[in-house]
Amino acid sequence: MTTVPMTWTLPSLSSLRVFEAAGRHMSFTRAALELHITQSAVSHQIRTLEDHLGVHLFERSARGIALTPAGAGYLRDIRNSLNRIQEATLKLLTEPTGGMLNVATPPAFGARWLIPRLDRFRRANSDILITLVTRSSIFDFAQEKLDAAIHYGHNDWPDVTSEPLVGAQVVLIAAPRYLRSLGGIKDPADLARATLLQHIRKPDSWRRWLEAIGAQHVNAWAGPRFEHFYMIIQAAIAGLGVGLVPRVIAADDIESGQLVVPFQTDYVSDQNYCLVYPDSKIYDMRLNRFRSWLSEEARAYNLNF
Repeated sequence: MTTVPMTWTLPSLSSLRVFEAAGRHMSFTRAALELHITQSAVSHQIRTLEDHLGVHLFERSARGIALTPAGAGYLRDIRNSLNRIQEATLKLLTEPTGGMLNVATPPAFGARWLIPRLDRFRRANSDILITLVTRSSIFDFAQEKLDAAIHYGHNDWPDVTSEPLVGAQVVLIAAPRYLRSLGGIKDPADLARATLLQHIRKPDSWRRWLEAIGAQHVNAWAGPRFEHFYMIIQAAIAGLGVGLVPRVIAADDIESGQLVVPFQTDYVSDQNYCLVYPDSKIYDMRLNRFRSWLSEEARAYNLNF
């Protein structure tokens, strides 16, 4: 039996890229700007693609362009394919000796602690390409193409392996000028005169801390609310109130004098920044090298504080 080879009738990749950009922007002009080509080149590529497929992808009018139903469906399908081509290309460029490692991190931890140390990982593991994205909430590893994440909390991320790193030490922070405006804060009782900067996702943080240090007659729930520790730090620097944050992400601002710690406590939270990853990644060589490096960095930091 003779096998008849498949005849490919695929359009060019360049025309598909132009179509995807035009469909995403709903504008030939903006697609041209993104792709660094002329608007007439975009229009020509789209017409060539439509002629090749025998299908109208856009309706054109004096008001602009609009995808036809066929065009909308085709855009959705080829966008997924183009994303896979890009991922496959990046994977090819970084493998076989290493590969790409996709890691999510809270904004403050990524900017203040992780990124300043990443060059040491890069120098020791030049064959692994780290991609960092920011996440502040729990997500489903099965739904996002991430290998691991940094999570602040206790063991409350379901169906993952969790390894504590740093961040259990919590400190009170304020700008010097804000403290002067209150006449100083020397002990917990003085906090009754202060504005407490609240964390939206951790609403009981102040209550737990105030109870642990024996502070009374302080409303633990009052104060403006912020989604991230980074925003609380910036609000404290701006003189909006006093914050309660992991020392690890406020250390640089304390050292520079932008923030001060009004009084010290020996309070240690039961929450940490943790490395979390799905069980399916336990034997991933890239992740294991990152885990090992991250554990060493955390151990060295904890020894110093």
